[in-house]
Amino acid sequence: MAKLKAVSRRGFVSLAGKTLLGASAALSMRRLSFGEGASPGNERPNIIVFLTDDLGWGDLSCYGHPIIKSPNLDRLAQQGMRLAACYSASSVCSPSRSAILTGRTPYRNGVFTWIPAGSPIHLRPTEITVAKLLKGIGYATCHVGKWHLNGMFNSPEQPQPTDHGYEHWLATQNNAHPSHKNPDNFVRNGEPLGPLEGFAAVLVVEEAIDWLKKRSNRAGPFFLTVWTHEPHLPIESDPQFIAMYPDLEDPNHAQHHANVTQLDHAFGMLMKALDDMNLAKNTLVIFTSDNGPEGDGTRGRTRGSTGGLRGRKRAMYEGGIRVPGIVRWPGHVKPGSESDEPIVGSDIFTTVCDIVGIPVPTDRTIDGASMLSAFAGKPIERQLPMYWRYHGAPGPKIAMREGDWKILASAELDQFELYNLKEDLQEANDLVAQEPRRFEAMKQALLQLNAQIEAEGPDWWKGYGQQRSRQQRPIEKGIDKTSTFDVTMGCTVTKSELGYELDADWEGFALKKLEKPFTRRAAFRLQYKTLTHATTKNGLLAFGPDEKNENLVKCGTLMGMGAHGIFVGPFENHNVGSKLPAEFDKSKLFDATVTVDLEAGTVVLEIDGEKLQSRLPEGMKEIRYYGYYAKNTQTSFSPITVEEGQ
Repeated sequence: MAKLKAVSRRGFVSLAGKTLLGASAALSMRRLSFGEGASPGNERPNIIVFLTDDLGWGDLSCYGHPIIKSPNLDRLAQQGMRLAACYSASSVCSPSRSAILTGRTPYRNGVFTWIPAGSPIHLRPTEITVAKLLKGIGYATCHVGKWHLNGMFNSPEQPQPTDHGYEHWLATQNNAHPSHKNPDNFVRNGEPLGPLEGFAAVLVVEEAIDWLKKRSNRAGPFFLTVWTHEPHLPIESDPQFIAMYPDLEDPNHAQHHANVTQLDHAFGMLMKALDDMNLAKNTLVIFTSDNGPEGDGTRGRTRGSTGGLRGRKRAMYEGGIRVPGIVRWPGHVKPGSESDEPIVGSDIFTTVCDIVGIPVPTDRTIDGASMLSAFAGKPIERQLPMYWRYHGAPGPKIAMREGDWKILASAELDQFELYNLKEDLQEANDLVAQEPRRFEAMKQALLQLNAQIEAEGPDWWKGYGQQRSRQQRPIEKGIDKTSTFDVTMGCTVTKSELGYELDADWEGFALKKLEKPFTRRAAFRLQYKTLTHATTKNGLLAFGPDEKNENLVKCGTLMGMGAHGIFVGPFENHNVGSKLPAEFDKSKLFDATVTVDLEAGTVVLEIDGEKLQSRLPEGMKEIRYYGYYAKNTQTSFSPITVEEGQ
């Protein structure tokens, strides 16, 4: 196996002592002519990149899902090529998007994590996007849907879609708010639109179709990115699609599946518009997802499927990064074909450059490879291995794939796993001990590639990692000025008009200890309201077998996220908990009832006339502590009414 010795900032790679041109330099020296990949008659093709959010590898009918209806995407697969080994460039959203536009692995281009509102992280103006390159050669450019490539959205403090090559855009910073239904946070070319009527995927596709009809240069080619919010939380689906799943008793289950059908419907609208405008024959359509499915797949509205792969969103295992991929390009991609060739999101940049004859930049490392050989049923020649990294991944934080082999590593690069994906797609058999030579070669290659990537990218991730480490350190002892609680951590508790006020700088909770633990059933009733205008607003009941934060079940309202929710442990676990998207005044007084059945292993939150059910942690047989929980906010709580059931 070849060893990676070094990769310079200008894209030169030395493998086993032999100097080779990196992906960027090699492709740029080819100076591709249009006849190598483009349509007959040197007519430049139109290009559409349709990206979904949190769609799992197994979430489409054409990828084997037994229930979800996706007729339009199934038809696309019949008309083009289904990519069986398609990967996102990250296991979370923002980094995957940055790689699609730049061809560079996220830690290289700086967008290494999902970007919260207000964050300093952004896609830098020094990055060269495919939209900017295509605009430079006469393409009309448009982006519709989720953007999520800056923290200061629609602000002159950071680059916006216009700065990255888009002449027209309709976008949100991150998720549609308050949900996919009637979103109120879209911005068109810098102008906020306010509340809209309809569902997000349909709204963004309608904008794309309108732009296609009205664009100034209708005779020239176009580049269009359509990035849906579906099926990312907070999920809300059109009743017409929910009605297509009458056999699903859990309405949350039906909501998720209908959400996938909703985006499929929107995709079909776009494809029909291409047909109606006689654009389909000369349009390359690339469909994929930004990462694997959210949650555990068994509760709430996070019912996405990995198709049996290990891990889910955020994970470095296949379920977190292997995603659906379909390509249609009439006359260039064989209808009904399939490719097992590994392909990653960063390849889109290089492929587009290859097709239209734009030299790939040589002043920076380009990680993506051209997919054109895969379109023809041939292997892709990669100069750099496929690489992933996410600091928030459960388990290994770094991964690299070469051929059929994949190595995973801890953040400290001192623990490793090795899998043969051809024989073990579920990553069940770690072969580090059985394949010592291969392991050592891949380990050294990963260490050197990782060091080179770190040296090239900005240092944002270093400071960010230090800030985020607060989540892992112990919560400090709090102050109870009311002398009411047995345990007070991470907050100051004072009396309030409602009852008690928790002022938490980070995660904070105040608990009472039961004289006798509950072992069968219990019901808790309380009221709460936020007292601050901070981004993070919440009020939650907390209970558990002990006073440790990691073992406490939290049930209540995540006001800043427009949802009620149930999760276990640290606040970051709300991402894998159960959520019920809801519309409400964030300053209102909430009434909540939490019913716990320890024998059945369930917990039910009743609030605003809605019910949200979730599973208790496995092995939880008693409740000894209960009380209040808040994070980075001031929240007022009423006294809790407690009833023990028989």
